[in-house]
Amino acid sequence: MTVHRQSVASERRKLLKTLGAASAGAGLLTSPTMRAWAADQPSTPKTITLPFANGEREMVTFPQKRPLILQTSRPPQLETPFEVFNEGLLTPNDAFFVRYHWSGIPTDIKAEEFRLKISGLVDTALELSLDELKKLGEPVSLVAAHQCSGNSRGFFEPRANGGQLGNGAMGNAKWTGVPLKRVLEKAGVKKGAVQVSFNGMDKPPIDGGPDFVKALDIDHALDGEVMLAWAMNDKDLPMLNGYPLRLIVPGHYGTYWVKHVNDIQVLDKMFDGFWMATAYRIPANGCACTPTGKGPTKTVPINRFNTRSFITSVQEGAKLKVGKEIVLRGIAFDGGQGIAEVSVSVDGGKTWQAAKLGEELSRYSFREWKAAFKPTKKGDYELKVRAVNRAGQGQPLEALWNPAGYMRNVVETVRVTAA
Repeated sequence: MTVHRQSVASERRKLLKTLGAASAGAGLLTSPTMRAWAADQPSTPKTITLPFANGEREMVTFPQKRPLILQTSRPPQLETPFEVFNEGLLTPNDAFFVRYHWSGIPTDIKAEEFRLKISGLVDTALELSLDELKKLGEPVSLVAAHQCSGNSRGFFEPRANGGQLGNGAMGNAKWTGVPLKRVLEKAGVKKGAVQVSFNGMDKPPIDGGPDFVKALDIDHALDGEVMLAWAMNDKDLPMLNGYPLRLIVPGHYGTYWVKHVNDIQVLDKMFDGFWMATAYRIPANGCACTPTGKGPTKTVPINRFNTRSFITSVQEGAKLKVGKEIVLRGIAFDGGQGIAEVSVSVDGGKTWQAAKLGEELSRYSFREWKAAFKPTKKGDYELKVRAVNRAGQGQPLEALWNPAGYMRNVVETVRVTAA
């Protein structure tokens, strides 16, 4: 076993041990599930190759997860295999991607001991248990896409700094919890509030490392849509996806979706911590882009998704039969305006046909699309898909570059051959 594989195995064993010890109190995993997970660890993991330079990755399992694409093991950073997105609009919990910034992640949280603190510019500082949160009125649910800021970064040319992700650092789930507005109103937000900060239980491994704290403007925090969720697809959050409570910020990149959130502070000024003032910033222009290889002169915090669409039913290099009609299928989503139309091209973008849109689970959700395709002659075909949201925001035919490799939303292409 290589040093790398020893590191992966060690990290998984640590998670297994602590999750197993906590399972009785937190309801995390049943003993049969733990035994099955422990028994199902291949000595030589399967590998896949993502379609860009240095794209070979191992497929590994972590507790509560099926085999996922390994980006790093410490902390666990796991990408969803792309074929999962063709299985349905809701991404299964065990296939949902995982993203952490520091290796000091919690693994043994007991639900009955968990407390959420709300302090700062409020009338009454609060310390709420999970049960108390669940009693703050009727729970709400929302189907919303969750996407890493650097999703698809590995496709940027020239290479952008950061983890070289494929298209699987995204997912779509039904989130259930309490509106943040309800919690803040219980505490009583005082006049002069400017922002609200959110901290979780994951910590830097060394003293002096910047704690992963994010912030939202007060009006955004009180919009009634931002949520503190305890359930994902009608089940407790998986540990690696934020158990027992995470922030849900619909339509915004995953950097704001703080996991294991246990500390909320109402502030009288703009939060200037590292992860807002320095990291996760984009060029301050209409395209969030710069000339290739150039840095921006001015930046702003990354915020809402741009418009994206994918073909999920046909893979690169697929072999099709001349004269046989197939149904192309895929997904589209944006930052909350909602998808208005999807178009498909089978000739490399020369002509386009409208696709049929499926049900809109919410304006923040993946939305399915379908289009018929029958190759009429032998040869190669370039399939492309593009979406436009209700604000008229679409996708560029050429990728827009930025140094951090954020917000990629180029029109996707799948090349197939008919014979």
